[in-house]
Amino acid sequence: MEAAAEAPGGPAVLSCFSYNQDCTSLAIGTTTGYRLFSLSSVEQLDQVHESNEIPDVYIVERLFSSSLVVVVSHAKPQQMNVYHFKKGTEICNYSYSSNILSIRLNRQRLVVCLEESIYIHNIKDMKLLKTILDTPPNPTGLCALSINHANSYLAYPGSATSGEIALYDGNTLKTACTIPAHDGPLAALTFNSTGSKLASASEKGTVIRVFSIPGGQKLYEFRRGMKRYVNISSLVFSMDSQFLCASSNTETVHIFKLEHLTDSRPEEPPTWSGYMGKMFQAATNYLPAQVSGMMNQDRAFATVRLNISGQRNICALSTIQKLPRLLVTTSDGHLYIYNLDPQDGGECVLIKKHSLLGSGKMEENKENDLQPPLPQSYAATVARQSSVPSTSTMPGYSEDGGALRGEVIPEHEFATGPVCLDDENEFPPIFLCRGGQPGKAKRS
Repeated sequence: MEAAAEAPGGPAVLSCFSYNQDCTSLAIGTTTGYRLFSLSSVEQLDQVHESNEIPDVYIVERLFSSSLVVVVSHAKPQQMNVYHFKKGTEICNYSYSSNILSIRLNRQRLVVCLEESIYIHNIKDMKLLKTILDTPPNPTGLCALSINHANSYLAYPGSATSGEIALYDGNTLKTACTIPAHDGPLAALTFNSTGSKLASASEKGTVIRVFSIPGGQKLYEFRRGMKRYVNISSLVFSMDSQFLCASSNTETVHIFKLEHLTDSRPEEPPTWSGYMGKMFQAATNYLPAQVSGMMNQDRAFATVRLNISGQRNICALSTIQKLPRLLVTTSDGHLYIYNLDPQDGGECVLIKKHSLLGSGKMEENKENDLQPPLPQSYAATVARQSSVPSTSTMPGYSEDGGALRGEVIPEHEFATGPVCLDDENEFPPIFLCRGGQPGKAKRS
C-alpha cells in the first residue's frame, strides 16, 4: 500500500506515500520530511503530524492509528528509524547491510526488506527474530505482510524469473508453502485483512489472481486487460474482502468483486440463450485447465478513469462517513476520493480532490474521536443510514545477522507487552508502564 514517487526537485516535493494497515491514515514522505493525514472525512483532509527533522524521506509507514511511525531517508538509506511521533522521540534505529527497499508492519511484526534478504523484528521490543537470507533478487522490495497479527503471513517473490510466491509464517518463523502464481515475475502482492486470501499480479499486469491462505489454492482470476501490458502499482482488498482494487501506470483503475457468479446470478429464463449459457458453463468442466480458466475470468465490477496517465499512484478501499469510497493518491501530490456503488458498480464518481503538499489543518488531539469505526461489511454500508521519561535503557538488539545495533531503546517505551505508546486507545495497548498501573496507560 505504498509507492515511491518520481517528481522534479523543489521545496516539499512528494517522494513517497502509503496508507496505513486499515486505510484510515495516509503518510507522505517529501524532500523536507514527512506528514501524516487522517482519512476520516471526505470534505476536509486533516493533517495529524508533520516532521522536518529528517529530509529526503523515501519510506514512511505508520502502525494503524498509533503513534509509532517508521521512516527511512535517502541520507541514510540503510538505516531504519522508529519514532513515537506524538512525543517527538525516537524509539530505536537499526542499520542493515544494504539499502532498505520496503517496510511492512502489523501489531506483532515489523518486516524490513532488502534486495536479497528480509529481516523480521518483534514489534514488542524491536528485537530481530529471523533473517531470511539469499532470497531471489528483489530490486523493488516487493513483499506483503498480513495485517492480522494472529497469523502474520509474509509473502515475497520466490523466483526472479517466474511468478512464484514464497509464503512465510511470521509467527512460527517457518516457511508455509510456495505458490506458482504466474508465468512471469511478480509485480504486486497483497493480503486481505484476515490473512486468508492473497492477491497477486505479474509484470505483464493482464491477469490478477487470488489464492487461499495458507493452502495456496486459486480462488479467483480476474482479467485487467489484454491489449497492453501495464505496471501494476497498487493492489488492495476492501476491509471485508468483498472487493479488490488494482491501479497501474494507465489512466484506468479497476475494482473487482469477489463473488461466485453461480451463487449470485438469478435463475436464467428458459430461453435459447440462457440454455446455451448453461451448456457453455458446464463445458468448462471438461476443458483443459488453461482454457477453462480463461473462460471463467471476470472483468472489472467498477472502474475509474483518472485524468492523468503515467504517474505512480496507490489506491485504497475504505468506508468514510458511512459510505464506501475509493481513494487514489498520485505522485503529483493529490488525493482523489470517489464514491463506489457496491451494488451496481460501474463508473465511480469523483467527489473530492485534496492537495497533499498544501497546509493541512492540525487535528492531532481529535484524531481518535474522528476515527470511523471499522465497518462490518463494506458493501452493506450504503444500506445503512446514512510525564518525564526514565533515563534507564535496555538493549535494542543483540543478535548478529546483518543488522547492526542502533541506539539503545528507552525502557519507558516498553511494557511487559507490546511497545508502550501514550494512548490506551491506540495499538499497541499498554499492560504495564513505568509509574503506571497494570492494565492502564500512563498518559504523558
